[in-house]
Amino acid sequence: MEQILDIATRRQLYVIEDNAQSIGADYTFSDGKRTKSGTMGHIGCTSFYPSKNLGAYGDAGAIFCNDDTLAQQLKMVCNHGQLQKYHSDIIGINSRLDSFQGVVLNAKLKKLDTYIAARQAAADQYDQYFRQAEDNITIPYRAPYSTHVFHQYTLTVRNKNRDILKQQLEQAGVPTMIYYPYPMHLNRAFAYLGYKKGDFPVAEAAAAHTISLPMHSEMNEAQIKFISETLLHCLYHTLLYKNE
Repeated sequence: MEQILDIATRRQLYVIEDNAQSIGADYTFSDGKRTKSGTMGHIGCTSFYPSKNLGAYGDAGAIFCNDDTLAQQLKMVCNHGQLQKYHSDIIGINSRLDSFQGVVLNAKLKKLDTYIAARQAAADQYDQYFRQAEDNITIPYRAPYSTHVFHQYTLTVRNKNRDILKQQLEQAGVPTMIYYPYPMHLNRAFAYLGYKKGDFPVAEAAAAHTISLPMHSEMNEAQIKFISETLLHCLYHTLLYKNE
């Protein structure tokens, strides 16, 4: 974010920060200033989908902004372009948060730090199991300048057998997810841009080799032990890595 904000300042660009999966994370700038995710750009956007670290009981989201003029424009966009009821000054949408979701979020917000700490503890336990398998999998990276709130716990499988591993884990009773199986440039919606396979090799590798394990704030040691030992068994006691 520091580099992005520097480029934006020099080129007079707006920065819209997507922190849908990082609410509560801290970012430390090179001068030592510590800032929350979602508050660094001109606009921060977050999601309160039920599975998020701060989740509502249905679809919900929020926008963060420190500029009063920009905030007023955003409020208008979210409410049919209106500042005064029935008077639309611009074309907007209907994107209001219903009061029930607000009540749920207001109660859960007080526990956000507790939820994050629980996820971080679960991730640390996963790490302890998987460090012995780092020849075959890569554990999530933690940047020294940022905390990780672990909306997901995502491993990188270092060979071409990610899909086989997923199948074996599910047969053993461990649910997994591949959240982003296709990089953006290979989706049909962006075909008009003219990109082809090979143009973004890092994104393509992430789509082909990552797998996410169960992660939430209520996980216990027994669950993590079962998931981790099952994955290690699949790595070392099946045909998965034969001849690799």
